[in-house]
Amino acid sequence: MWLAAIAILIGLAILVWSADVFIDGATTLAKKFRVPSFLIGVLILGIGTSAPEMVVSVLAAIEGSPELALGNAYGSNIINIALVLGATVLISPIIIRKAIVKRDLPLLVMITAIAAWQLRDGALSLVDGIILLVLLVAVLGMQIVLSLREGYHEHEEDMVAEGHDTDHPEQSVAKGLAGLFIGMLMLIASSRAIVWGAVELATFWGLSELIIGLTIVAVGTSLPELVSSLSAARKGEHDMALGNIIGSNIFNTLGVVGLAALIAPITVNPIILSRDVLTMGLITLLLVALCLFAFMTKRQFGRLSGSTLVLFFVGYTGWLIQTVNM
Repeated sequence: MWLAAIAILIGLAILVWSADVFIDGATTLAKKFRVPSFLIGVLILGIGTSAPEMVVSVLAAIEGSPELALGNAYGSNIINIALVLGATVLISPIIIRKAIVKRDLPLLVMITAIAAWQLRDGALSLVDGIILLVLLVAVLGMQIVLSLREGYHEHEEDMVAEGHDTDHPEQSVAKGLAGLFIGMLMLIASSRAIVWGAVELATFWGLSELIIGLTIVAVGTSLPELVSSLSAARKGEHDMALGNIIGSNIFNTLGVVGLAALIAPITVNPIILSRDVLTMGLITLLLVALCLFAFMTKRQFGRLSGSTLVLFFVGYTGWLIQTVNM
């Protein structure tokens, strides 16, 4: 028990440090290769920080614990929006761009709807897993093409103002790649230490597998998204922070669940549909509504929206506790 507590404390300290290294590396590469920050957020941060969810869900599927795999993926999606994004904008408000409202958020809603539709028969088959993974490849390809077509402008003035050394781009690229690799490696390692410690403590306290997946494991595997988004927002990379959340949720819904279903068919607990998938859909629609309001009124996606999302997370957690005790 004490070893688990020590793993959590050390893991948290390393997690915070590695997030800064990771974001600095991503920002350096975005500037050098003139890639939009939102695309960096979706691809590198979104997929990269979903690695813990992928590892946990794959291992759960292999070991015959499908509820843990689904609970981890869907619970992480809820936490990403309600807690991670909510906490991020409480600290640093985000400007909602037109492309996010017209393309990225509708895409997230569509993917969430597909996930709910696939669960209608109470099972995820091999075919369902293949469909999800094919959709993931198509969505990522579309994101890359459309984001690059929109061009890159946001860092041009920053590069001049900050005096980046354009005479030795290979040095900055190497530094950026090193930051990404080291930061991601330490993010995953520290989050795994935290998850292991938390699961050990939860098992010691007698919590169910589904609740462990939806709460402790979901929060633990969402820690890379949380600290990366907070670090990105603190450094002024708002598009990167929002792209991280959207990319991570897309990857969780399509990639994490799809790969788990590919490994082994999953029988879905009815409560996942009536509570967790429903909550995932509601929080996604709430995000769309708040972003639309901010965009149409030309306001920042700021502290009021962040407070609303965090309160939603508190309500969801209370609902979980209530359903367990019933």
